Amino acid sequence: MKLKNKITILITGGAGFIGSNLCEYFLNKDYNVICLDNFATGHKHNVETFIENNNFKLIEGDIRNIDDCRKSVQGVDYVLHQAALGSVPRSINDPATTNDVNVTGFLNMLIASRDAKIKRFIYAASSSTYGDSEALPKVEDVIGKPLSPYAITKYVNELYAEIFSNTYGLETIGLRYFNVFGKNQDPNGAYAAVIPKFVMQLMNLESPKINGDGNYSRDFTYIDNVIQMNELAMNTKNNEAINTVYNVAYGDQNTLNNLVESLKNNLSIYNPSIMNVEVEYGPNRIGDIPHSLASIDKAKKMLGYNPQFSMEQGLIESVKWYWENLKR
Repeated sequence: MKLKNKITILITGGAGFIGSNLCEYFLNKDYNVICLDNFATGHKHNVETFIENNNFKLIEGDIRNIDDCRKSVQGVDYVLHQAALGSVPRSINDPATTNDVNVTGFLNMLIASRDAKIKRFIYAASSSTYGDSEALPKVEDVIGKPLSPYAITKYVNELYAEIFSNTYGLETIGLRYFNVFGKNQDPNGAYAAVIPKFVMQLMNLESPKINGDGNYSRDFTYIDNVIQMNELAMNTKNNEAINTVYNVAYGDQNTLNNLVESLKNNLSIYNPSIMNVEVEYGPNRIGDIPHSLASIDKAKKMLGYNPQFSMEQGLIESVKWYWENLKR
Protein backbone atom coordinates (compact mmCIF):
# COMPACT_ATOMS: atom_id res chain seq x y z
CA MET A 1 0.00 0.00 0.00
CA LYS A 2 1.20 3.47 -0.85
CA LEU A 3 2.17 5.51 2.17
CA LYS A 4 0.58 8.93 2.54
CA ASN A 5 2.51 11.87 1.09
CA LYS A 6 5.24 9.62 -0.29
CA ILE A 7 6.12 9.43 -3.94
CA THR A 8 6.11 5.90 -5.33
CA ILE A 9 8.51 4.89 -8.09
CA LEU A 10 8.35 1.71 -10.13
CA ILE A 11 11.75 0.58 -11.36
CA THR A 12 11.46 -2.15 -13.96
CA GLY A 13 14.55 -4.33 -14.16
CA GLY A 14 15.22 -3.14 -10.63
CA ALA A 15 17.38 -6.14 -9.78
CA GLY A 16 19.73 -5.45 -12.66
CA PHE A 17 22.86 -3.32 -12.69
CA ILE A 18 21.38 0.13 -13.31
CA GLY A 19 18.03 -0.70 -11.75
CA SER A 20 19.46 -1.86 -8.41
CA ASN A 21 21.56 1.30 -8.14
CA LEU A 22 18.43 3.36 -8.76
CA CYS A 23 16.54 1.35 -6.12
CA GLU A 24 19.25 2.01 -3.55
CA TYR A 25 19.46 5.71 -4.33
CA PHE A 26 15.74 6.43 -4.14
CA LEU A 27 15.22 4.29 -1.04
CA ASN A 28 17.96 6.32 0.64
CA LYS A 29 15.98 9.44 -0.31
CA ASP A 30 12.89 7.96 1.38
CA TYR A 31 10.79 7.25 -1.69
CA ASN A 32 8.56 4.22 -1.98
CA VAL A 33 10.22 1.92 -4.49
CA ILE A 34 8.64 -0.99 -6.34
CA CYS A 35 11.01 -3.32 -8.20
CA LEU A 36 9.71 -5.44 -11.08
CA ASP A 37 12.11 -8.07 -12.36
CA ASN A 38 12.00 -11.59 -13.81
CA PHE A 39 15.69 -12.23 -12.92
CA ALA A 40 16.60 -13.18 -16.48
CA THR A 41 19.64 -10.91 -16.26
CA GLY A 42 19.13 -9.26 -12.87
CA HIS A 43 20.04 -10.90 -9.57
CA LYS A 44 18.18 -11.22 -6.28
CA HIS A 45 21.40 -10.52 -4.38
CA ASN A 46 21.35 -7.00 -5.87
CA VAL A 47 18.16 -6.19 -3.96
CA GLU A 48 18.28 -8.53 -0.97
CA THR A 49 19.46 -5.75 1.35
CA PHE A 50 16.29 -3.79 0.53
CA ILE A 51 13.81 -6.55 1.34
CA GLU A 52 13.43 -5.55 5.00
CA ASN A 53 12.88 -1.89 4.05
CA ASN A 54 9.22 -0.99 4.52
CA ASN A 55 9.44 1.39 1.57
CA PHE A 56 10.51 -1.40 -0.80
CA LYS A 57 8.35 -3.91 -2.65
CA LEU A 58 9.65 -6.65 -4.94
CA ILE A 59 7.41 -8.03 -7.68
CA GLU A 60 8.74 -11.02 -9.56
CA GLY A 61 7.19 -10.67 -12.98
CA ASP A 62 7.85 -10.25 -16.67
CA ILE A 63 7.20 -7.14 -18.78
CA ARG A 64 6.13 -9.46 -21.61
CA ASN A 65 3.09 -10.27 -19.45
CA ILE A 66 0.66 -7.32 -19.53
CA ASP A 67 -0.96 -8.47 -16.26
CA ASP A 68 2.41 -8.22 -14.47
CA CYS A 69 2.82 -4.73 -15.90
CA ARG A 70 -0.64 -3.63 -14.74
CA LYS A 71 -0.04 -5.07 -11.27
CA SER A 72 3.28 -3.27 -10.92
CA VAL A 73 1.99 0.23 -11.80
CA GLN A 74 -0.80 0.27 -9.22
CA GLY A 75 -0.39 3.32 -6.98
CA VAL A 76 2.74 4.42 -8.85
CA ASP A 77 3.64 8.05 -9.55
CA TYR A 78 6.69 7.57 -11.80
CA VAL A 79 8.07 4.69 -13.85
CA LEU A 80 11.81 4.33 -14.40
CA HIS A 81 11.85 1.67 -17.09
CA GLN A 82 15.22 -0.13 -17.12
CA ALA A 83 14.07 -3.64 -18.01
CA ALA A 84 15.50 -4.88 -21.29
CA LEU A 85 17.73 -7.48 -22.86
CA GLY A 86 20.96 -5.64 -23.51
CA SER A 87 23.95 -6.65 -25.60
CA VAL A 88 24.44 -6.29 -29.35
CA PRO A 89 25.88 -9.84 -29.72
CA ARG A 90 22.92 -11.33 -27.81
CA SER A 91 20.50 -9.60 -30.19
CA ILE A 92 22.41 -10.88 -33.21
CA ASN A 93 22.31 -14.45 -31.84
CA ASP A 94 18.66 -14.25 -30.77
CA PRO A 95 16.82 -11.32 -32.37
CA ALA A 96 13.36 -12.70 -31.61
CA THR A 97 13.76 -12.75 -27.83
CA THR A 98 15.46 -9.36 -27.81
CA ASN A 99 12.54 -7.93 -29.78
CA ASP A 100 9.98 -9.65 -27.55
CA VAL A 101 11.43 -8.16 -24.38
CA ASN A 102 12.57 -4.79 -25.65
CA VAL A 103 9.65 -3.94 -27.94
CA THR A 104 6.62 -5.95 -26.79
CA GLY A 105 7.62 -5.56 -23.14
CA PHE A 106 8.19 -1.84 -23.59
CA LEU A 107 4.80 -1.41 -25.26
CA ASN A 108 3.12 -3.33 -22.44
CA MET A 109 4.67 -0.97 -19.91
CA LEU A 110 3.53 2.08 -21.87
CA ILE A 111 -0.03 0.75 -22.05
CA ALA A 112 -0.11 -0.11 -18.35
CA SER A 113 1.37 3.28 -17.43
CA ARG A 114 -1.09 5.14 -19.64
CA ASP A 115 -4.06 3.29 -18.17
CA ALA A 116 -2.82 3.83 -14.60
CA LYS A 117 -2.36 7.55 -15.34
CA ILE A 118 1.18 7.66 -14.01
CA LYS A 119 2.78 11.11 -13.96
CA ARG A 120 5.82 10.38 -16.11
CA PHE A 121 7.49 7.46 -17.85
CA ILE A 122 11.30 7.69 -17.96
CA TYR A 123 12.97 4.95 -19.95
CA ALA A 124 16.42 3.63 -20.76
CA ALA A 125 17.19 4.41 -24.37
CA SER A 126 20.56 3.66 -25.94
CA SER A 127 23.48 5.25 -27.76
CA SER A 128 23.18 2.32 -30.19
CA THR A 129 20.38 4.33 -31.81
CA TYR A 130 23.03 6.46 -33.52
CA GLY A 131 23.88 3.46 -35.69
CA ASP A 132 26.10 4.13 -38.67
CA SER A 133 26.14 7.91 -38.21
CA GLU A 134 29.80 8.95 -38.17
CA ALA A 135 29.15 12.45 -36.82
CA LEU A 136 30.90 13.25 -33.53
CA PRO A 137 29.87 14.23 -30.98
CA LYS A 138 26.52 12.45 -31.09
CA VAL A 139 23.68 14.98 -31.02
CA GLU A 140 20.17 13.80 -30.18
CA ASP A 141 18.45 14.76 -33.44
CA VAL A 142 21.08 13.31 -35.81
CA ILE A 143 20.98 9.51 -36.03
CA GLY A 144 21.95 6.92 -38.63
CA LYS A 145 20.74 3.45 -39.55
CA PRO A 146 20.80 0.83 -36.77
CA LEU A 147 23.62 -1.71 -36.90
CA SER A 148 22.03 -4.50 -34.83
CA PRO A 149 18.65 -5.94 -33.81
CA TYR A 150 19.25 -4.45 -30.34
CA ALA A 151 19.69 -0.98 -31.81
CA ILE A 152 16.45 -1.37 -33.77
CA THR A 153 14.53 -2.26 -30.61
CA LYS A 154 15.84 0.75 -28.72
CA TYR A 155 14.95 3.09 -31.58
CA VAL A 156 11.46 1.58 -31.75
CA ASN A 157 11.13 2.37 -28.02
CA GLU A 158 11.71 6.04 -28.78
CA LEU A 159 9.12 5.98 -31.57
CA TYR A 160 6.52 4.33 -29.34
CA ALA A 161 7.22 6.77 -26.50
CA GLU A 162 6.70 9.71 -28.86
CA ILE A 163 3.41 8.26 -30.10
CA PHE A 164 2.16 7.72 -26.56
CA SER A 165 3.10 11.29 -25.64
CA ASN A 166 1.41 12.79 -28.70
CA THR A 167 -1.62 10.52 -28.81
CA TYR A 168 -2.40 9.81 -25.16
CA GLY A 169 -0.68 12.66 -23.31
CA LEU A 170 1.65 10.32 -21.40
CA GLU A 171 4.73 12.26 -20.33
CA THR A 172 7.85 10.43 -21.46
CA ILE A 173 11.59 11.07 -21.34
CA GLY A 174 14.14 8.79 -22.98
CA LEU A 175 17.69 8.56 -21.69
CA ARG A 176 20.24 7.38 -24.25
CA TYR A 177 22.81 5.68 -22.06
CA PHE A 178 26.42 5.61 -23.23
CA ASN A 179 28.43 2.59 -21.95
CA VAL A 180 27.38 2.74 -18.32
CA PHE A 181 29.58 1.09 -15.70
CA GLY A 182 29.81 0.79 -11.92
CA LYS A 183 29.00 -1.40 -8.92
CA ASN A 184 26.60 -4.33 -9.34
CA GLN A 185 27.50 -4.72 -13.04
CA ASP A 186 27.78 -8.46 -13.67
CA PRO A 187 31.24 -9.60 -14.86
CA ASN A 188 30.05 -13.11 -15.71
CA GLY A 189 28.29 -14.61 -18.69
CA ALA A 190 28.71 -14.55 -22.44
CA TYR A 191 27.28 -11.05 -22.73
CA ALA A 192 29.08 -9.33 -19.87
CA ALA A 193 29.91 -5.66 -20.44
CA VAL A 194 33.51 -4.85 -21.24
CA ILE A 195 34.56 -3.10 -17.99
CA PRO A 196 33.46 -5.74 -15.44
CA LYS A 197 34.67 -8.48 -17.77
CA PHE A 198 38.12 -6.91 -18.10
CA VAL A 199 38.27 -6.25 -14.34
CA MET A 200 37.62 -9.91 -13.53
CA GLN A 201 40.15 -11.11 -16.10
CA LEU A 202 42.84 -8.78 -14.80
CA MET A 203 42.09 -9.69 -11.18
CA ASN A 204 42.63 -13.33 -12.19
CA LEU A 205 45.81 -12.38 -14.07
CA GLU A 206 44.16 -13.41 -17.34
CA SER A 207 44.65 -11.49 -20.59
CA PRO A 208 41.68 -9.32 -21.52
CA LYS A 209 40.68 -9.76 -25.16
CA ILE A 210 39.95 -6.61 -27.14
CA ASN A 211 37.88 -6.83 -30.30
CA GLY A 212 39.87 -5.02 -32.97
CA ASP A 213 43.08 -3.03 -32.44
CA GLY A 214 41.85 -1.25 -29.31
CA ASN A 215 41.39 2.10 -31.00
CA TYR A 216 37.60 1.97 -31.01
CA SER A 217 36.44 4.62 -28.56
CA ARG A 218 33.55 4.99 -26.15
CA ASP A 219 32.03 7.60 -23.86
CA PHE A 220 32.24 5.49 -20.68
CA THR A 221 29.67 6.74 -18.19
CA TYR A 222 29.75 6.09 -14.45
CA ILE A 223 26.53 4.94 -12.79
CA ASP A 224 26.19 8.01 -10.53
CA ASN A 225 25.87 10.23 -13.61
CA VAL A 226 23.02 8.00 -14.81
CA ILE A 227 21.27 8.20 -11.45
CA GLN A 228 21.51 12.00 -11.57
CA MET A 229 19.85 12.08 -15.00
CA ASN A 230 17.01 9.79 -13.93
CA GLU A 231 16.30 12.03 -10.95
CA LEU A 232 16.42 15.19 -13.06
CA ALA A 233 14.12 13.66 -15.66
CA MET A 234 11.67 12.60 -12.99
CA ASN A 235 11.57 15.92 -11.17
CA THR A 236 11.77 18.50 -13.95
CA LYS A 237 8.95 21.03 -14.04
CA ASN A 238 10.07 22.36 -17.41
CA ASN A 239 7.37 21.38 -19.91
CA GLU A 240 9.82 21.92 -22.77
CA ALA A 241 12.10 19.28 -21.25
CA ILE A 242 9.62 16.39 -21.47
CA ASN A 243 8.52 14.16 -24.35
CA THR A 244 12.01 14.01 -25.81
CA VAL A 245 15.31 12.13 -25.49
CA TYR A 246 18.67 12.97 -23.94
CA ASN A 247 22.20 11.65 -24.13
CA VAL A 248 23.43 10.37 -20.78
CA ALA A 249 27.21 10.41 -20.73
CA TYR A 250 30.20 12.30 -19.43
CA GLY A 251 31.03 13.82 -22.79
CA ASP A 252 34.53 12.40 -23.13
CA GLN A 253 36.11 9.86 -25.47
CA ASN A 254 38.39 6.99 -24.42
CA THR A 255 39.77 4.13 -26.51
CA LEU A 256 39.62 0.54 -25.32
CA ASN A 257 43.42 0.63 -25.06
CA ASN A 258 43.14 3.63 -22.71
CA LEU A 259 40.50 1.79 -20.70
CA VAL A 260 42.68 -1.29 -20.18
CA GLU A 261 45.68 0.80 -19.14
CA SER A 262 43.57 2.68 -16.62
CA LEU A 263 42.14 -0.55 -15.24
CA LYS A 264 45.62 -2.04 -14.87
CA ASN A 265 46.86 1.08 -13.10
CA ASN A 266 43.94 1.07 -10.66
CA LEU A 267 44.00 -2.67 -10.01
CA SER A 268 47.78 -2.79 -9.53
CA ILE A 269 47.24 -0.87 -6.29
CA TYR A 270 45.79 -4.12 -4.94
CA ASN A 271 48.04 -6.52 -6.85
CA PRO A 272 51.17 -5.14 -8.60
CA SER A 273 51.39 -8.25 -10.81
CA ILE A 274 48.37 -7.03 -12.76
CA MET A 275 50.56 -4.45 -14.51
CA ASN A 276 52.37 -7.31 -16.26
CA VAL A 277 49.25 -8.88 -17.79
CA GLU A 278 49.34 -8.74 -21.59
CA VAL A 279 46.35 -7.77 -23.72
CA GLU A 280 45.05 -10.00 -26.53
CA TYR A 281 43.51 -8.63 -29.70
CA GLY A 282 40.92 -10.28 -31.90
CA PRO A 283 38.68 -9.44 -34.87
CA ASN A 284 36.22 -6.56 -34.73
CA ARG A 285 32.77 -7.54 -33.50
CA ILE A 286 29.78 -7.44 -35.84
CA GLY A 287 27.42 -4.55 -35.10
CA ASP A 288 29.93 -2.51 -33.09
CA ILE A 289 30.02 1.24 -33.60
CA PRO A 290 33.65 2.35 -34.11
CA HIS A 291 33.49 5.59 -32.13
CA SER A 292 31.06 7.02 -29.64
CA LEU A 293 31.15 10.44 -28.03
CA ALA A 294 28.10 12.22 -26.66
CA SER A 295 27.12 15.83 -26.72
CA ILE A 296 25.53 16.50 -23.32
CA ASP A 297 24.62 20.11 -24.12
CA LYS A 298 20.90 19.38 -24.39
CA ALA A 299 20.79 17.64 -21.00
CA LYS A 300 22.73 20.50 -19.41
CA LYS A 301 20.47 23.14 -20.90
CA MET A 302 17.08 21.50 -20.43
CA LEU A 303 17.57 19.51 -17.22
CA GLY A 304 20.57 21.08 -15.50
CA TYR A 305 22.63 17.93 -15.90
CA ASN A 306 26.10 18.20 -14.36
CA PRO A 307 27.95 14.86 -14.43
CA GLN A 308 30.34 14.48 -11.52
CA PHE A 309 32.33 11.41 -12.55
CA SER A 310 34.76 11.12 -15.46
CA MET A 311 35.75 7.65 -16.65
CA GLU A 312 38.90 7.82 -14.54
CA GLN A 313 37.02 8.88 -11.40
CA GLY A 314 34.38 6.22 -11.97
CA LEU A 315 36.97 3.50 -12.50
CA ILE A 316 38.58 4.28 -9.15
CA GLU A 317 35.23 3.70 -7.43
CA SER A 318 34.33 0.67 -9.55
CA VAL A 319 37.66 -1.12 -9.15
CA LYS A 320 37.52 -0.63 -5.39
CA TRP A 321 34.01 -2.12 -5.30
CA TYR A 322 34.93 -5.11 -7.47
CA TRP A 323 38.05 -5.85 -5.46
CA GLU A 324 36.15 -5.73 -2.16
CA ASN A 325 33.12 -7.67 -3.35
CA LEU A 326 34.36 -10.12 -5.95
CA LYS A 327 37.91 -11.02 -5.05
CA ARG A 328 37.96 -14.46 -3.49
